[in-house]
Amino acid sequence: MTEKEATITEEERSLSEILNTNNPSVPAGNLVQYTTSSNSHIPSVSASAVLGESYSMPEGTPIVRGYDFSSSLPSSRPSSDDNDKNPSPPSSESPSSCPDRILLDDILQSYSTMGFQASNVALAIEQIKAMRKWRLSDVPHQPNFEDESLKPLSVRETIRARIFFSYTSNQISCGQREIIRYLVQNKMVDVIVTTAGGIEEDLMKCFEHTYMGDFKLPGKELRKKGINRIGNLLVPNKNYCKFEDWMTPLIEKMHDEQDEAHKKWAKEVASAQEGETDLPERFVWTPSKVIERLGIEINDESSVLYWAAKNKIPVFCPALTDGSVGDMLYFHSYKRRGFILDINEDIRRINDLAVQSHATGQIIIGGGLVKHHTCNANLMRNGANYSVYINTGQEFDGSDSGASPDEAISWGKIRIDAKPVKVSCDATIVWPLIVSQTFAKDVEQWKESSKDTVCWIK
Repeated sequence: MTEKEATITEEERSLSEILNTNNPSVPAGNLVQYTTSSNSHIPSVSASAVLGESYSMPEGTPIVRGYDFSSSLPSSRPSSDDNDKNPSPPSSESPSSCPDRILLDDILQSYSTMGFQASNVALAIEQIKAMRKWRLSDVPHQPNFEDESLKPLSVRETIRARIFFSYTSNQISCGQREIIRYLVQNKMVDVIVTTAGGIEEDLMKCFEHTYMGDFKLPGKELRKKGINRIGNLLVPNKNYCKFEDWMTPLIEKMHDEQDEAHKKWAKEVASAQEGETDLPERFVWTPSKVIERLGIEINDESSVLYWAAKNKIPVFCPALTDGSVGDMLYFHSYKRRGFILDINEDIRRINDLAVQSHATGQIIIGGGLVKHHTCNANLMRNGANYSVYINTGQEFDGSDSGASPDEAISWGKIRIDAKPVKVSCDATIVWPLIVSQTFAKDVEQWKESSKDTVCWIK
């Protein structure tokens, strides 16, 4: 058996056999064997079309089976790989006798054979588990590509995958903010990419609440009352006003710090000896630096950005000006020109984080900028090793938002040997479930296993 054949899973082998792509024992052509019906009154063409015999499914092909609520414990329900046509009868115990957490775990374990998007949720759970578990010791030392210092097993066991986590602003607008904050607070992700709304709405919620509304509330009437609608969520204008009151003097302060740093830099350059090449680096604000500063200044433990700053997790937002922050920078420019926000330094930073990784995983909720920015960074290292998309975008219009993981493989944004997963669903439905089976599972054990690990050793 070749190395390539050894990596093929049982499920892939079954699918391959069904599709007749790797099984020479199955004759080429249609899998359906046409036979003549014993009912002579049925036209032969109809009998061939409707009553044709089929080949048996390959051994090991998973059977579609959902959760049986008459079973309250995992041991009383057939396992997902049980192909018995006559499974044992369900337990007589009531589901109410099963602890809620066990019941939730049990239901989600059944997703793998549920079918449709439930099965993709199960695959996403396994993909996230894999990216979190990965260590460089999982692969042999490659002397042609790796330094000798990476050869000892004890060293390789300390190197883990770098996890990129990306989300659109609506994930902060809704209740997903608390779940995202949990991940960042516990250092479960390494790099964050979001949009302008993902920055400002996290901060605004530190001052005022976002409220539940309805998808059908009329925009005309809401506008008259100074209330903004995000789907079925409501954001009063005063939330933005309070954010502006907090942000405006901070922009002024950062502008002062920038100008002071530039003066110092200019003096150092002017005093440098002729021909000297080791000149001091000029300080400029970048979106990620500004975002870190906002997290420090907000000093609120309910904030995602607070924990990102505290835990030194970089937050990238190349379109930081596309929202309320941009409005305030626009207003500030009329009062005082010259504030610099350098996106070039940030693209170098995020790309280097991808390149300087022995393996990467990417979890992308939503599409647009956050999806492409994360994937493009991973392109710099010939693709991410693990990928999970959660969005409702469709591929037919050629948009990057709807592009499938397979399209990303063609660009080199995902590795050709990866097994990426896309879940087509509203993330508010599935992301809490996925987290319950991954990041929120065995937290203390995970912290212990990841202690003293790094993503890169030069």
